[in-house]
Amino acid sequence: MAKPNYAFEKRQKELAKKKKKEEKRLRKADDGYTGEESGTIPAEPDAPASDSSV
Repeated sequence: MAKPNYAFEKRQKELAKKKKKEEKRLRKADDGYTGEESGTIPAEPDAPASDSSV
């Protein structure tokens, strides 16, 4: 009886994972998403903070 080739199975699994990750990265790039920006704009204060310690 032949022995299972675990190294081959592991390599195939790693390649599948890598391919899936790359496809996800490309899909996000097509959507205009960049990993560096979170898409939020920092809030700027419209008025100075009121001093409530009067």
